[in-house]
Amino acid sequence: MIIREAALEAMAAKPSQYPPEDLTEIAFAGRSNVGKSSLLNLLTGRKKLAYVSGSPGKTRTINFYRINDSFRIVDLPGYGYAKISKKVSQEWGRMMETYLEKRQNLAKVVQLVDIRHEPTAQDRQMYDYLRYYGLDGIVVATKADKVSSNQKQKQISVIRKSLDLSAEDLVIPVSALKKTGHDKLLEVLEQLI
Repeated sequence: MIIREAALEAMAAKPSQYPPEDLTEIAFAGRSNVGKSSLLNLLTGRKKLAYVSGSPGKTRTINFYRINDSFRIVDLPGYGYAKISKKVSQEWGRMMETYLEKRQNLAKVVQLVDIRHEPTAQDRQMYDYLRYYGLDGIVVATKADKVSSNQKQKQISVIRKSLDLSAEDLVIPVSALKKTGHDKLLEVLEQLI
């Protein structure tokens, strides 16, 4: 798939602000600072579609991007950033739960984890949550340029074991810096829509 058009369609904190349920949506979830914005910019070929922040925890809305007028990429707020208040963290949790549980046109959630580290308790909790709702199956291991080829396979095994992935579940190593791996992810997204 080639993404020719990508535009921010809506920034929503509640369902009344969501765009209509007329297009298939694929959401992206991950810890703050895992490289979600960089990945979305790489996938769409746009440098500033998703805002890349120097300080994590900046995305406080669910951002809907209309892609090629045929589907949406949905950027969920990053989780696990310690410097935000408990109240804000709970609000984000409710906002994400509402979206994940009630959005009829949501096909899949791509979960991002940092390839350099074992998935955190919050990553595991998120993946279990996605599994419960049947939205699991695709994990992107970001920052793949930061590990050697030998380390890459070892870290993918760690991710698989930690998240209790099945043989069918995909782990796709991607480097936004080196612009690698995203072509495989685009193929997977094309199959979903």
